[in-house]
Amino acid sequence: MTLPPPFVRQMQALLGDDFPAFEAALQTPPPVSIRRNPAKTASEQVLADLDAVPWHPGGRYLPQRPVFTLDPLFHAGAYYVQEASSMFLYEILRQEVDFSKKLRVLDLCAAPGGKSTLIASMLDPARDLLVSNEVIRSRVGVLRENLEKWGTPNTAVSSAEASDFAALEDWFDVVVTDAPCSGEGLFRKDPDAMREWSLPNVELCAGRQKRILASAVATLAPGGLLVYSTCTYNRDENDRNAAWVAEEFDLEPLRPQIPETWNIADTEYGFQFFPHRLRGEGFFLAAFRKKEGAARKHNPASGYKNLKPLPRNNVPELSHWLQHDAGLRFFQTATGEVMALPAALENDYLVLEKHLRTKWFGVNIGEFKGKDFIPGHALAQHQSVSAQLPALELSREQALLFLKKETFERTADMTNGWVLARYRGLNLGWMKVLPNRINNYLPPERRIRMDVTES
Repeated sequence: MTLPPPFVRQMQALLGDDFPAFEAALQTPPPVSIRRNPAKTASEQVLADLDAVPWHPGGRYLPQRPVFTLDPLFHAGAYYVQEASSMFLYEILRQEVDFSKKLRVLDLCAAPGGKSTLIASMLDPARDLLVSNEVIRSRVGVLRENLEKWGTPNTAVSSAEASDFAALEDWFDVVVTDAPCSGEGLFRKDPDAMREWSLPNVELCAGRQKRILASAVATLAPGGLLVYSTCTYNRDENDRNAAWVAEEFDLEPLRPQIPETWNIADTEYGFQFFPHRLRGEGFFLAAFRKKEGAARKHNPASGYKNLKPLPRNNVPELSHWLQHDAGLRFFQTATGEVMALPAALENDYLVLEKHLRTKWFGVNIGEFKGKDFIPGHALAQHQSVSAQLPALELSREQALLFLKKETFERTADMTNGWVLARYRGLNLGWMKVLPNRINNYLPPERRIRMDVTES
């Protein structure tokens, strides 16, 4: 790896005598880490005999990078592949947020979903709201897919500019802003990040981050927590922007206590991760508290523009598919999809409905064709799916064939009807047993396209 000379000079000034160790670290393979899904108890099996990520209880390092596409547990949402340094968000939230109270959380720059799934695992799914926003529409699909695999019911996905949230002034208790940056911390993972780096781009990113942060502060409730992070090293995008947001908006910088053994560097306003000091990539995080005061009140919309209540005569059919205490309300889209929304969050969803244009609420659990309910893929991976539904436990070889969307031969002992395809206790999707075969209902866009015969 040949580093850009201006970057070398920048890092030499920043690190001094530590620069040779930093440069040497960039010539080594990046560590591989995953974070398990605590809502899917069978995911505990992925943690056996793995080194722990110090700042997250569910984070583990892998000895080498496997082909995740060929692991059915990955498709079941048992874990998320996340860079270890960015899991530090957990420790900041653990120390600075009161999780005993109802929370509204905004992940402002959310795709592909690492921080959103981390946050979701810390929230009460029956009470708290997570809004995951991604401004780039082409990246919204993977964000929705990862949240769907995670299985939590209390999310909303939006695609809006940061400035669009100004209408939700004083509304969120926590705003996480993992801002687009120059990507210096990704050089050894992503050679394109190094090729695209330049000092003018650093300046451009720093200015864009200020605009995003200004919008983030506006939507933060009095007493709320702002988390600002980047995957870069330079002070313009990190401490100088952190100083700007603290001074411009009179926010209180927070200094959570962390063990020295973690080898995370303290900066003037936050925490800096260097790859020569710990097992992780370049990362910066700073946290701020907004001052207490009166919050603006927001009235909800009178109803949803693109959703209508599911006809009452259809609702009893859904009790067979869901846990009895799921606490959901059901709506239909114009194309007939049945959406499940947590009833306790109805008012919050209607506030979002009033102020955001492009958004997706709830979980698509299926559709009715006549009187028959056709379950949706998201329902199979949802926390609220009934544990009493018929399921077929698959071997790894069978699970990979299911994930390639192959059909199966039925056996004489099978009963016709809908069956969950399951691997090591976790649901992969739906199959339907017919008199002469088993149809595979995995969505075509989710199927594995690589060869699995030699895996």
